[in-house]
Amino acid sequence: MRRLLLALPFALLPLADAYAAQAHEHDHDHEHNEEHGSLEAHEHGVGRLNAALDGQTLELELQSPAMNLVGFEHQATTDADKARVAAARAALEKPLALFSLPAAAGCVATSQALESPLFGDKPDAEDDHEATSKGEHHHDHSEIHAHYHFTCSTPAALKSLDLANIFNTFPATQKIQVQLIGPSGQQGVEVTAKAAALKF
Repeated sequence: MRRLLLALPFALLPLADAYAAQAHEHDHDHEHNEEHGSLEAHEHGVGRLNAALDGQTLELELQSPAMNLVGFEHQATTDADKARVAAARAALEKPLALFSLPAAAGCVATSQALESPLFGDKPDAEDDHEATSKGEHHHDHSEIHAHYHFTCSTPAALKSLDLANIFNTFPATQKIQVQLIGPSGQQGVEVTAKAAALKF
């Protein structure tokens, strides 16, 4: 199931340098961007989406700083914060609405996984390493990861992917860097609220 997305970073490695350079230009406070120099750079307002369409299988993996989706990155302690986390999670649990997949494609979500320290998940080993080397740094940079697997009965009808609902639902998201593999090959695209659709 994850074979497509696991191969994606290697297939699009040349694009990583271009995105890292862009992230560098916009980097203000996040010195760890310089260390990582990759698509994994944590930049407020910027999300990342890996998309792979292979036959009838569509996989989407959205990664975003929690700031973009809930407005903060600390553990939710107040009722208001907990409500924002719950609302973001509820929106992420409706991928067909979030990604505006064409009804004609007949896509059905067969599995989904949401991960974030804000959802009570433990940090990745990578985050633990960062926390060890920089104190409690990972709490200041919480991420939310959403992974979706769809089966589409008519994949030929899936000619585009519209991300407008992500921008509408999470207005703090200013742009999404997309790495896409589809029938027409691979591409790296940056989408914004004003130009939120991309073609497979």
